[in-house]
Amino acid sequence: MSETRTPQMRAISQDTAGGPDVLKMITTDRPVPGPTEILVRVHAAGVNPTDWKSRTQGAFLSGAKAPFTLGFDVSGVVEAVGLGVTVFAPGDKVFGMPRFPHPAGAYAEYVTAPARHFAHLPANLDHVQGAALPLASLTAWQALVDTANVQPGARVLIHAAAGGVGHLAVQIAKSRGAYVIGTARQAKHDFLRGLSADELVDYTRQDFAETVRDIDIVLDTIGGDYGARSLRTLRPGGTLVSILPLDASFPAAQAREAGIRAGFLLVEPDQTGLRAVADLVNSGKLQVTVDTVLPLEEAAKAHTLGETGRTTGKIVLSVAP
Repeated sequence: MSETRTPQMRAISQDTAGGPDVLKMITTDRPVPGPTEILVRVHAAGVNPTDWKSRTQGAFLSGAKAPFTLGFDVSGVVEAVGLGVTVFAPGDKVFGMPRFPHPAGAYAEYVTAPARHFAHLPANLDHVQGAALPLASLTAWQALVDTANVQPGARVLIHAAAGGVGHLAVQIAKSRGAYVIGTARQAKHDFLRGLSADELVDYTRQDFAETVRDIDIVLDTIGGDYGARSLRTLRPGGTLVSILPLDASFPAAQAREAGIRAGFLLVEPDQTGLRAVADLVNSGKLQVTVDTVLPLEEAAKAHTLGETGRTTGKIVLSVAP
């Protein structure tokens, strides 16, 4: 009597914390979807700063320890559905940010996750573009729309405006009728003007805290002292959203006295937000920029490139043909 062999897949895994060289290709069991879950054949996986931070620290925000497979951004095709799933069927093209901040394992040929951590891939996107969107676009959407409730005419300051989150945040804010000011190196100003940014500050030549004023909303994607310095740009009653924990030196009392709402946002899976992002893509109001595409086996090279902090837009791993 022959033994039934569990289907296998390729994945990038790490056994210990460290540099990019700890990322290794392995062969492992293909996951099986549980109730309310879908099995997605991954065509492309996005690369994000949270990936290399987890790699170097050896643990996710959820506390999961190595060995694990990194990656949260997924674009692919539904292979199978678990018990009770009604929103997708095998063959559907989907994109999503499953399980964050718990390990999702997107640097692999297959992933499973709750169906409602995904949405249908916009018709005018390929899988590489789809994999570049979820984490960055949801971060920008949840910061600007869900948290800050950006309104027409609002003055919005976006730090690192040409980055993965930043370049999408510029477009989301513009789609809501905001006036957008971005910080970025001079070399990236033409790119940002192409996304309809209204004003740009070269942070290598100017101190934004000395030149920018009357801001309603700040989106800080850098951290460190940027939060404290950004307070000087905000109107009383404004909002500061940081996607990194506020620095210990952040003057919280000063912010409260000025009526400024300041806080740290941790993005979360959100099918409603993904659908809103897809609507913007379908209407031509949001485009994602992919800086570099590398094959799955070059995940270490992708991390090395990402850690330079000099990319424009996103880095994506191509997983399936």
